[in-house]
Amino acid sequence: QVQLVESGGGLVQAGGSLRLSCAASIRTFSDYDMGWFRQAPGKEREFVIAISWRGSTYYSGSVEGRFTISRDNAKNTVYLQMNSLKPEDTAVYYCAGRHNNGGDPRSLKEYDYWGQGTQVTVSS
Repeated sequence: QVQLVESGGGLVQAGGSLRLSCAASIRTFSDYDMGWFRQAPGKEREFVIAISWRGSTYYSGSVEGRFTISRDNAKNTVYLQMNSLKPEDTAVYYCAGRHNNGGDPRSLKEYDYWGQGTQVTVSS
């Protein structure tokens, strides 16, 4: 059974940084595209950033230049480094995974597995 476990969320002041981690219990992790999505109160879950099994990266326009994604296949872990955080980045952040099979890594519906989410709060 695939499990994704996020960690690293918390409270930070605007302009600060956080790094989220997502540990995956996937035997063939290196074959998986991994993404981060977020959901703010009263809003739909939205795409943030993704990294393909080959290492290609995809960014939402709202985070490009501030957030980066990386993966360590030896540790079955994907990371989200968030810099220059803004109050509008406040949300629950979810890690998601899917076996590479084409399709759009930015699309929420493409993902089969989801973590429980971790809260990120940015104060002004």
